[in-house]
Amino acid sequence: MPPAIHAEGLVKKYGDVVALNGMDLSVPEGTVFGLLGPNGAGKTTTVRILTTLVRPDAGHATVAGLDVVTQADRLRSRIGASGQYAAVDDHMTGAENLEMVGRLYHLGARRSKQRARELLERFDLTAAADRPVRGYSGGMRRRLDLAGALVADPPVLFLDEPTTGLDPRARAGLWDVISELVAGGTTVLLTTQYLEEADRLADRIAVVDHGHVIALGTADELKDQVGGDRIELTVAGAGDLAAARHALASFGEVRVDPAALHVTVPVTGGTAALTTALGLLAAERVTVRDAGLRRPTLDDVFLTLTGHEVTADKEPAR
Repeated sequence: MPPAIHAEGLVKKYGDVVALNGMDLSVPEGTVFGLLGPNGAGKTTTVRILTTLVRPDAGHATVAGLDVVTQADRLRSRIGASGQYAAVDDHMTGAENLEMVGRLYHLGARRSKQRARELLERFDLTAAADRPVRGYSGGMRRRLDLAGALVADPPVLFLDEPTTGLDPRARAGLWDVISELVAGGTTVLLTTQYLEEADRLADRIAVVDHGHVIALGTADELKDQVGGDRIELTVAGAGDLAAARHALASFGEVRVDPAALHVTVPVTGGTAALTTALGLLAAERVTVRDAGLRRPTLDDVFLTLTGHEVTADKEPAR
């Protein structure tokens, strides 16, 4: 089957700033595709092009089989989008917000009201349905915003930093909703600054930097690109750091965090390597407070591939 989202060579410039520089994407139907990258990498600009809000300067893209430029009017009824900030009207009730979205999708008054009630129940907002949104918590506002993106039951959903600012419990609740949507056949393109979110939800992940994809694969494949297991340990004092670096140098590049008295080194051989390392440290009379073996995380992938930490993306000023 053709991909639900397909983009080739997307370019977008804002004056002298190049937001996208040859962005390529292919997202199969019924999957979650994660777009990860540092601030200014081009994630939000990509979403705005794919949702017909911005025209690319070069390249082309299709969503749900429709061209994002030449068939934009038809495409808008086939997609849903939830941005970094909840796009809800504070002076209207939750039900009125969703009914308004339904009318904008030309569902008609009766169907819009019915759909609003269905979604309010699905997102556990029935008790607050007739209350003005200005009294909603951040998690409730975010759930209402996502419900609005689903009013027309779109086959493709774009979520741009959907859980920014939410507490861990509210974030986990939205993760469950997204998983349910995908299980029902919805295709989701997700940008996020929370790497555990991509690790849990995304079937495939594209790491984006300087406006194009620099790495692509599953979470496990990306982790494998930056190496296998690592030993992490904490020593008793600053005087142990140099000795630990010397003792572990044979394993590979030793990274030291003096402030945290933390040492990290990549290894192969699993627990056997850890046993060997602890023996070498004992021989150097290094006092170890804590030690363990772990796999790389997506944080490690980011730091290795981009040299940056993940932050919320912001499109350059136009």
